[in-house]
Amino acid sequence: MVTKKRILFIANEMSPYLELTEFAETVNKLAIKSNDNGFEVRCIMPRFGVINERRHRLHEVVRLSGINVSIDNDDFPLQIKVASLPNARLQVYFLDNEDLFKRKHIFHDEHEKWFEDNALRTIFFCKGALETVKKFGWPPDVIHCSGWMTGLIPLYLKTVYKKEPVFTHSKIVYTIGQNTFKDKLGADFMKLANIHPNIKPKDLEPFKDANNTAMFRGGATYADAITFGAEKPEKKLVEEFGKVRGKQVLSFNAESDLSDYLQLYTNLSKS
Repeated sequence: MVTKKRILFIANEMSPYLELTEFAETVNKLAIKSNDNGFEVRCIMPRFGVINERRHRLHEVVRLSGINVSIDNDDFPLQIKVASLPNARLQVYFLDNEDLFKRKHIFHDEHEKWFEDNALRTIFFCKGALETVKKFGWPPDVIHCSGWMTGLIPLYLKTVYKKEPVFTHSKIVYTIGQNTFKDKLGADFMKLANIHPNIKPKDLEPFKDANNTAMFRGGATYADAITFGAEKPEKKLVEEFGKVRGKQVLSFNAESDLSDYLQLYTNLSKS
């Protein structure tokens, strides 16, 4: 019996739950297409307060909830909810926390002011996603991260979670999208992001500017493969990551039927 290859999508947006850029729809299509082509698929995203739980039929997964995510000596309870993706037999898991995600705005308040705790929210989501997979006991062959908010995950997988059995064979794809904010994640971002002694200061160097571009740069630096998910991404990122020795790179193609992604997943899961 041939075991299905497993793909985990971790994204800060996905249709129909949240659409901040065009790539939200692509994540949806990739998950469904992968599922239809013989992969076993799961998805993880934040449960922002703007996501309607009743409309999308989210319900708490009690057996998975109860994890505490520790950041800078503080513990944050992680609540996990799940929904079935419409028209597809696959599950999307939503990570929630009363203090960090229950607000009715995403990254800015009603006056367009950047939330001061966006750095903390980002680190909570990245660490929480990996802790959730550990709790699943579901080893993914490929982890596809998209959205700036997932930028720390490839680093964490190559350092803090490197020896976790569930991630032993996981390959990482990171999608560089379009910049969506001009704010900084704050002076304490680098300190908060250093969640474990296994992370050395030089490991965080790609993230030092603590902005949208830096999050993309960091994610791409530690990924095994890179894709471009926007027609006009940051020019310097195209120059840095458009051709990287030892990494497969997929350029943006608005006309793609996404089969190039499936081939990428297949190649990575064999390597």
